[in-house]
Amino acid sequence: AASRRAKMAAAEERVVGTAPAGYTALAVKFGERQRSPHCLLVKEHQVREGAATTHPPRRTLFVLNVPPYCSPDSLSRLFARCGHVQSVDICEKPEPGEKKEKLTSKFFNRKTVTGFQVAYVVFRKPAGVQAAKALSREGPLLISTESYPVKTGISKWIASYAASVVDQEELKAEVDAYMQDYDKKIAEEEAKAAKEEGVPDEEGWVKVTRKGRKPGLPRTEAANLRVLEREKQKRARKELLNFYAWQHRETKREHIAQLRKKFEEDKQRIALMRAQRKFRPY
Repeated sequence: AASRRAKMAAAEERVVGTAPAGYTALAVKFGERQRSPHCLLVKEHQVREGAATTHPPRRTLFVLNVPPYCSPDSLSRLFARCGHVQSVDICEKPEPGEKKEKLTSKFFNRKTVTGFQVAYVVFRKPAGVQAAKALSREGPLLISTESYPVKTGISKWIASYAASVVDQEELKAEVDAYMQDYDKKIAEEEAKAAKEEGVPDEEGWVKVTRKGRKPGLPRTEAANLRVLEREKQKRARKELLNFYAWQHRETKREHIAQLRKKFEEDKQRIALMRAQRKFRPY
């Protein structure tokens, strides 16, 4: 049993110690009862010169293989020993170098990411990045502690459900604020277009805009019925007669039925005429 434990410990050390080129492997555990550690791959976040980014290159730690139960608060507490953590952003995949507009809405465009993710940990000073990389020399770090437990299982589902309940007043306030900003933006664009209307540009061209017609009066029910009747007559005129084989068969059957009906009527008329004859030579 002792040799087996020693082999398992050695295997865990080999797994934790291996990392791709340029990355440092940090051993973490969810809790004290977890036996096998998990590897976080970290390195200093670097971007091309001149590329705009929301994460400062020298003060940002790029973290790979972040487990789903690890929240921004957990990562902030995990790396707090290395220095003051300014912000933590968790993403589904690495972001490009360009700046991305952050979503400020609490109710819209919310996306729940499942599976392993990546994170950007921004420190106040560059020394925090080097201190975080030096954590690989220490033992496994704990993500969930007694002071700051990470919710899992039923407690996590209950918290997620409670967070999904929408406050109507707060939602109404956000929608009203958005519509006010939208109306203000549209008014500014219309005022700018009206100001530039008829003014030639640098090359002497004048932009001509086409304004829509004024909306007419709403249709009444009788007018709608007349329009539908005209559309029905128009479709009936466009309909192709005897286009399909079954139409040919139906037409022949109706023609034969009409001939038989006419023949029977002629027979009855002749019989009636014969019965009404007064002169009978035979």
